[in-house]
Amino acid sequence: MPLRNRVTPFGDIVATAERGMFTGNRGIIHDPLTKTLLNKRWSNPAWLICLCDFRGRRREVMATRSWTELFFLDEATALAAGHRPCFYCRREDANRFRAAWEQGNGVTGAKASEIDKMLHAERLDGRAKRLHPLPCAMDELPDGAMIATGDASYLIVQGTALRWSFAGYDEAREPYNDVALLTPPSTVRALRTGYRAILHASAVPR
Repeated sequence: MPLRNRVTPFGDIVATAERGMFTGNRGIIHDPLTKTLLNKRWSNPAWLICLCDFRGRRREVMATRSWTELFFLDEATALAAGHRPCFYCRREDANRFRAAWEQGNGVTGAKASEIDKMLHAERLDGRAKRLHPLPCAMDELPDGAMIATGDASYLIVQGTALRWSFAGYDEAREPYNDVALLTPPSTVRALRTGYRAILHASAVPR
């Protein structure tokens, strides 16, 4: 039985056998004795995107009370859920993200905690995912941004929307109604000003 530790672009945590390109965490949100999630879905406002392979270290998933290992299809999925690159295992990417985030949001010298504070306000509406109005036409969103219509989520690549699944992306076939922005607006501005999210190999416009 797969553990409940795979994250959707809506930020939901579910069980699926599909693997992901990245791991990450929101603090400790599991019981190591049963390897099941607690009722809370975060215990720290620093929601991170980490490498699955870092200096050869190996962890037994959900085995200790250090942090709860979560997994994402790709970086765009994690960014949409409200996470950001880790300054420990992904320092270069995290510094690039911070530089683009500062430029896009008109700030300088932002600390990681200040980025986390803004992201936390943008990612949640109570316990639910906070949805945002589109800041521009859908096909003008930067690569790596994600949108939602109903319970479906889509990745924008070269102005094309590709439907997300745990297995990868596919061509969008249904019409778009009531489209909302899933990726936090401050992260979208970072994508617009130069941060390049690492995408799954299937993220190719058809």
